[in-house]
Amino acid sequence: MEMNEFFEYMGSGKIVIPGSEIQCMFYELAQEALKITMEINNKYHTPEELVELFSKLTGVEVDPSFRLFPPFYSECGKNIRVGKNVFINACCKFQDQGGIRIGDNCLIGHNVTLATLNHDFNPDNRAAIYPKPVRIGNNVWIGSDSTILPGITIGDGAIIGAGSVVTKDVPANTIVAGNPARKMKHIKEGEV
Repeated sequence: MEMNEFFEYMGSGKIVIPGSEIQCMFYELAQEALKITMEINNKYHTPEELVELFSKLTGVEVDPSFRLFPPFYSECGKNIRVGKNVFINACCKFQDQGGIRIGDNCLIGHNVTLATLNHDFNPDNRAAIYPKPVRIGNNVWIGSDSTILPGITIGDGAIIGAGSVVTKDVPANTIVAGNPARKMKHIKEGEV
């Protein structure tokens, strides 16, 4: 299976059947991601080296403004895209098979999880997987220990309070917090 076929299938939201060609590709990509994240996580690297390693993990060139504080964990790597001036703090976990898109000028706090897969609710078919992408707009701040669930879109300028579990889309310029995350405030232009 070619990478573009993998991306197209995962973007379709169709079920991933256990033992299928697409699931086999999951495991191949996971092995490569494990090798690269082990390199990222187990010795010191300069910021420039981390840009290079993250580019290798994602398979696309990452902007030199990108910053990462390891450790970092990914189950695929190839379906992550990050904009300019993105900062990812330590201990983040990206389950990116379904696709993760992060806009420019985003801050992602410690121990944030971005999940793009769900399992079937039927116990007899529990190993089946349903992919849905996570999309994060520009100028977003995600607080430490937050979890963003599959299929969520976070609008430009939004803030996700620390420890939140985001189960619904977040409009632009909105602060949400809690489990499940609820709207706390709308950010007005120029507000500090």
